[in-house]
Amino acid sequence: MFSDLSDKLNDIFKKIKSRGTITEEDLSKALKEVKFALLEADVNYKVVKEFINEIKEELKGKELEKSLTPGQIIIEAVHKKLTEILGGEASNLIIKEKPFIIMLVGLQGSGKTTTAAKLAKFLRSKGRQPLLVACDIYRPAAVKQLEVLGKQINIPVFVEENKKPEDIAESALQFAKENGHDVIIIDTAGRLHIDDELMEELVRIKERVKPQEILFVADAMIGQEAVNVAKVFNEKVGITGNIFTKLDGDARGGAALSVMRVVGKPIKFAGVGEKISDFDVFYPDRIASRILGMGDVLTLIEKVRETESEKEAKELAKKLKKQQFTLEDFLNQLKKIQKMGSIAKLIGMIPGLNKVKIDDEEAFNREIKHIEAIILSMTKEERQNYKILNASRKRRIAKGSGTRVSDVNRLIKQFIEMQKMMKGMNRSKAMNLMKRMGINM
Repeated sequence: MFSDLSDKLNDIFKKIKSRGTITEEDLSKALKEVKFALLEADVNYKVVKEFINEIKEELKGKELEKSLTPGQIIIEAVHKKLTEILGGEASNLIIKEKPFIIMLVGLQGSGKTTTAAKLAKFLRSKGRQPLLVACDIYRPAAVKQLEVLGKQINIPVFVEENKKPEDIAESALQFAKENGHDVIIIDTAGRLHIDDELMEELVRIKERVKPQEILFVADAMIGQEAVNVAKVFNEKVGITGNIFTKLDGDARGGAALSVMRVVGKPIKFAGVGEKISDFDVFYPDRIASRILGMGDVLTLIEKVRETESEKEAKELAKKLKKQQFTLEDFLNQLKKIQKMGSIAKLIGMIPGLNKVKIDDEEAFNREIKHIEAIILSMTKEERQNYKILNASRKRRIAKGSGTRVSDVNRLIKQFIEMQKMMKGMNRSKAMNLMKRMGINM
């Protein structure tokens, strides 16, 4: 995800961080390189222009030449602006009315039907009782596909034969009221291209059932074309947000970085794999962190939460709250990563490991084993306080773990990066995280 852009930006900022002082000329050169990196990532030209101008404005008066950490100031400004153009705050669904109606729209082949099932499974995990509605009556086997997906995740699918899509949607609304479904997800038809007939049908469905959310589903891999199509759907039908599919395979990320500024509607969810469970809320600040190589500790913790007990989760939450995250905790979280599916999708969330190129799962598992051996070769006191690790202690640990001192130093660096992320999460963010994790303190 965003790997091409991330690599380029990290190379640019590596040069910046190596400088003790930064002049106006250095800054201009760096921002010019950032501009080209964004354009090569297929970000909309107007968005790039605004982005660079806003960073210049942000850095005005910062007195970089006098700062002890000028590189960090620039990176923080870029992170802030990346977060803003990605949408700022996460745009969650606010479900008040019941049944809450979500209408999925988009072109054929964008992944609407699979996304409908993913969204339904996600909402059920939040305590909802969703109903899938098959309104794509034109594409061969579309209804059957939704029924198969619904059966896989044990969520009912409403189907009516020989009816118009708007009539099916209206009947589904009545069915949901009678059967206790608090969320309706309507899978609409798509076309290979935009046409008046498609738009008129979508408008009829919208007028008949009055959905609270109309989410445009786009394949992230098609780049700026996804943004252009989203713009037309917004003008003709009126969308409330976007869902980008195949975001895990989008190495450039231009569409995701452009859509909020161009269309004015946020990305609310992202498909990040082929499995039904590969579906996440889109968090702009976390994506910005991953693009800049800072990792994504919050998402990692939330995924770990799914693999641990309530007691373990509460203990971790307390440590986050008191900023007492230790090397022992670091090891425990890494062990749990191995239970969470594809390592390749998780590696970018770990500060310090985002640049590691892993060819296969076994190679990464070996890396985890090395880390485990290093930490287990430490005394309890050393695991609790890495600052006491002097040169002789590091040599002893390296010898005991069958690694090198450089490996021990690299682990400590990775841990410090993660600890910085933890410390950067203030009390309010910690409490919000615990709330999302379902933990009451």
